[in-house]
Amino acid sequence: MLTRVLFAAFLLVGAAGAASAQDTTVVALGLTDHKVTEDELMSGAALPTPKFNSPGVAYVLVAHAQKGDTIELHLVKDGESLMHNARELDADEDGVLVMAGKTGVPAGGWPDGSYTARVKVTRGGETLAEQETDAIPFE
Repeated sequence: MLTRVLFAAFLLVGAAGAASAQDTTVVALGLTDHKVTEDELMSGAALPTPKFNSPGVAYVLVAHAQKGDTIELHLVKDGESLMHNARELDADEDGVLVMAGKTGVPAGGWPDGSYTARVKVTRGGETLAEQETDAIPFE
């Protein structure tokens, strides 16, 4: 009987440990017309789409990132990276917000084309997550 109790306790402790070790995931990825905050993204409110005459900012919020992870974010136009930002973590972090883009308006506005935000999260050379938003025009 004691063996069964100890075995059950071992299983419960092991399951609790596995549940607490969460996977690195992309929580939010998109494009908007301003610098965002983690609170703003977590609220779930719809963010304004960039226009040809507004700032254009790609953003990503990554949860459960670990020391050594690299988060690479690109603002992409018609398949080519216009601007990017990469961050390698020097400590574990529950929420990592990375942005890439312009907080001002390019001279003459944004060129016609389709824009996306693309993220890649790697750890030790292995890709953990890779996503890209649907393409949108900056009208």
